[in-house]
Amino acid sequence: MPGKSPYPAELRRRAVRMVAEVRPDYPTEWATINAVATKLGIGTAETLRTWVRQAQIDVGSRPGRTSDESAELKRLRRENAELRRANGILKAASAFFAAELDRPHTHS
Repeated sequence: MPGKSPYPAELRRRAVRMVAEVRPDYPTEWATINAVATKLGIGTAETLRTWVRQAQIDVGSRPGRTSDESAELKRLRRENAELRRANGILKAASAFFAAELDRPHTHS
């Protein structure tokens, strides 16, 4: 999920629970999601649909990458980028010092 959500985590969990609870009262899942999004003041029904889909993935009822897997992947990518930056700095430093050793020293 890109960026920080304007919706608190508790509202998200509550909305997903409500969709599951009132689903039998509506003809389609989309109608259920629209109704719950409207009742809770969620900007668009698509936002709630995304939360519902992710919750289904997290509990294993739908294939896909779980929230925990996504968080771990994001952490590893960040760590990998940091290691690449550090490696680049070390390579530049070793090249600098190698060039320094190749020059003859002058004594004053």
